Amino acid sequence: MLKPFLIPLTCAAALSLAACSEDAADTAAPAAEGAASAGEGVAAIMEARHEAFEKLGKTFKTISDQLRSGSPDLSIVQPAAASVPEITKDMETWFPAGSGPESGIKTDALAAIWEKPEEFAAKIAAHKTAAASLGAAAGTGDIGAITAAFKATGATCGSCHDSFKAD
Repeated sequence: MLKPFLIPLTCAAALSLAACSEDAADTAAPAAEGAASAGEGVAAIMEARHEAFEKLGKTFKTISDQLRSGSPDLSIVQPAAASVPEITKDMETWFPAGSGPESGIKTDALAAIWEKPEEFAAKIAAHKTAAASLGAAAGTGDIGAITAAFKATGATCGSCHDSFKAD
């Protein structure tokens, strides 16, 4: 299976090869097949992105539920918190060009992601930094440190959602 960030490259290569044929009759079918593959590739990228965010959301819920319980179980909190940096390690690759609203596929990702790439990249970098701090805090076993790092990480999520995600 292709990694999600490789799918657009594969689709682009297929479209480029189809477009390079010198005979127009020969390019019609390959180009149509390439376009279908590109659409399927975008759908796969968007599905992988959705699944990654679902996994992140479930992990955050696990941590949140434990922290709100009054007596958090470190055997649950620590591995969940430690997994956040791993889940989001390649987050910057989750939003390739063509995987937004312009794809015609329903998404909560706003066009602002691709219209303001530097701002979006800064949000992802802030999240990854906070996630790394959460992972480090998880290693300490200090529930206070984990709680503080979890709140900071959650704030980076909210900050990005404010500008780049539909309600």
